[in-house]
Amino acid sequence: MDKKEMEEKIIEQYRQDENMMILVFAQWCVNNDLQPEELYREAYPEQGNNKELEKTLELTVPKQESEPIPDTTVLNVLQLFGNDDLAFIVSREIEKRKKQEND
Repeated sequence: MDKKEMEEKIIEQYRQDENMMILVFAQWCVNNDLQPEELYREAYPEQGNNKELEKTLELTVPKQESEPIPDTTVLNVLQLFGNDDLAFIVSREIEKRKKQEND
C-alpha cells in the first residue's frame, strides 16, 4: 500500500467514525425527546444545516426500539471528535432533565 492509499484509508476510517458519532448523538436525542437539528444549530449557529446529520437522522429508530445510550457515552464521543460546543449543549440538556426528574 503506497502513501496515497494509506492516507485515503485513514480519511475513510475517520469519516466512518465521524458518522458513528453523529448517529450516537442523533439517537441519544431521539431517545431523550430532543431535536438533534435544534441542538446542533444552537451549538454551531454559523454553520446552518448539517447535511451529514440530516442523512444520519434517517438511520435513527424510535426510542422504543433503541437501546439506551448513556449520557456519558454521547458526551465522550462528541468530545473525542472535538465537538465541545455541542457537548456543552448536551450537558445542559442532561442537567435540565435531571432537574425535572428531581422536582
